[in-house]
Amino acid sequence: MVGIVLVSHTPKIAEGTLELIKQMTGEKVIMEIAAGTCDNRLGTDPVLIGEKIRKADTGDGVIVIVDLGSSIMSTEVAIESLEEPTRSRAAIADAPFVEGAIAAAMEASFGKGLQDVKMPPKTRGV
Repeated sequence: MVGIVLVSHTPKIAEGTLELIKQMTGEKVIMEIAAGTCDNRLGTDPVLIGEKIRKADTGDGVIVIVDLGSSIMSTEVAIESLEEPTRSRAAIADAPFVEGAIAAAMEASFGKGLQDVKMPPKTRGV
């Protein structure tokens, strides 16, 4: 199953999104949160993001949903720091945070592949 990592500048946004998703999909989807910095400030931490990607990867890939601009850069650094084959199985979704996370989780819960989870029909305009 494709795993999902929610990357946010604050745990509250990621935890609220995860709570909403769990009400829709139960515990079916492998989801991790990488939010805030290691010293509990607002921001993102590439090391934490990398750890969460490795934890969410069961061999089918990981989609990372990001909230703001610098979270994209932190996630890119995290993915570049991963070893293969995890690096090539991790991707950033180009989707709004909450809506994209929900759509990706729904697709993952149906057992869809990495590409379908990365860009579900709702976020593609289909």
